[in-house]
Amino acid sequence: MVKYKVLLVDDEEDILEFLTFNLLKENYEVKSAKNGQEALKLLESFLPDLILMDIMMPIMDGIRCCAEIRMHPEFDNIAIIFLTARMDEEIQIKSLDLGGDDFIHKPISIKILLSRIKAMIRRKLKPIANDTSNQILSFEGLTINPLKMEVLFNGSKLEFAKKEFLLLYLLASYPGKVFKRNEILDKIWGKEVIVGDRTIDVHVRKLREKLEDSYIKTIKGVGYKFEI
Repeated sequence: MVKYKVLLVDDEEDILEFLTFNLLKENYEVKSAKNGQEALKLLESFLPDLILMDIMMPIMDGIRCCAEIRMHPEFDNIAIIFLTARMDEEIQIKSLDLGGDDFIHKPISIKILLSRIKAMIRRKLKPIANDTSNQILSFEGLTINPLKMEVLFNGSKLEFAKKEFLLLYLLASYPGKVFKRNEILDKIWGKEVIVGDRTIDVHVRKLREKLEDSYIKTIKGVGYKFEI
């Protein structure tokens, strides 16, 4: 039986003990850290399948830690679920934008948590949206290379957060096709991840800013499409 690895990151000792106890019962291999800095030190030696991480922590918070992890391609397949007592939409959007995959709100329901962990590990975050072929896409003024996660626009290399890149690649793979919001959520974030329409809007707005308002078109009341 495969023993999946989970890294717990929280500054509250009682939460670490509670989660460790329940995850060990489910046959996960578990290590813990009390802040983002400690978590980063454990990454290479432990290489978890999933990180369960609090947002508000001393020394290095969860959002900053997530951003640091997503700067390294070798950690792309590590799923990150945030634990948070905050309901602030902007914090949630920022966390997802920087590479987080899901949220669990405190107080924690262990049944829900275990279910979400199993679902997330089962999906194991593909580097590119499921129904694309990793081919390089080329248009006038725009080249998208999924293997390098690289975008060239009018001769300049642009930087994209992972979810931004996946969204752009998905739309550009099917020029002219209108993607409904629920399709985008399913293909980029997955059915088990709960995010709202505003998350998509934020990502589309950032794509448009970087692409100088080219290519991405809104179909009012329906969704978005890539238009050459």
